[in-house]
Amino acid sequence: MSYPQSLVEKVNKTLNYYISNIEGKPKILFDAMRYSVLSSGKRFRPILVILVAKSFGVPTDEVMPIACAIEFIHTFSLIHDDLPAIDNDDLRRGIPTCHIKFGEDIAILTGDALYSEAFNLVLKQKEYSSSEIVLKLIGELSKATGTSGMIAGQTMDVISGGKRVGKKALNFIHSHKTGKLIVASVRCGAIVSKANNNQLEKFTEYGKHLGITFQIVDDILDVIGEEKFIGKRTGTDEDLMKLTYPSYYGLEKSKEIAIREIELAKNSIKDLNLPVEELLNVADFILERKT
Repeated sequence: MSYPQSLVEKVNKTLNYYISNIEGKPKILFDAMRYSVLSSGKRFRPILVILVAKSFGVPTDEVMPIACAIEFIHTFSLIHDDLPAIDNDDLRRGIPTCHIKFGEDIAILTGDALYSEAFNLVLKQKEYSSSEIVLKLIGELSKATGTSGMIAGQTMDVISGGKRVGKKALNFIHSHKTGKLIVASVRCGAIVSKANNNQLEKFTEYGKHLGITFQIVDDILDVIGEEKFIGKRTGTDEDLMKLTYPSYYGLEKSKEIAIREIELAKNSIKDLNLPVEELLNVADFILERKT
């Protein structure tokens, strides 16, 4: 299944522009920010923003600030996830993680800086969108990343390791740690495009099912994936006794759930009377990805 690589290159070019124009000292902080943001990646969340907006006829350039802001936030989460106190990973996207390259102290501060600078990027959306829409975008991202979103999921992930907890905790981790920012990416693309309530609801459902599947596939790849494709060590979930879909359901059942969730994602937007073919392709790509 094809992936919109030309859009990835455009996102990378814009990320490079934004990160190169952040000013301040000391230099090591900006070196670490560049290193982490500009490492290779699928840019999955910015791509979702762009493709949702594209389905409404909104030009790519007009959603780049919010799309890149979400990538800043995603990178912040990866830096902190990789830290010794959490997942203790030494590789990310095939290169040393931020704390290995720059030290744990600088990595923590780099993540903090990226999260802060992300909201400066959201404010740049005012060039294309009304102040009302920009405020809605800020609300979406704060909810998706804070105590009702990603960080809540990360916390549950940390405190659940090695414990006998059930399906409710598993679903909470997946829907919050990974799912909330993916849902926000889809919703932000729709909000910028002035989607009506029905359209926003349909895209929200698409994002929810997509987010669950994305994390299930991550869990599966940690068991059966190849390090040369994934770009980091495999088997770490088992080493850390993480609560994952394979550890709870087994590999085959996890694959079945992922397939079902992707079908639900695609069905959520098929009847919108919008050109959503690329979003359907991206959904299929998730199931087939090796990285």
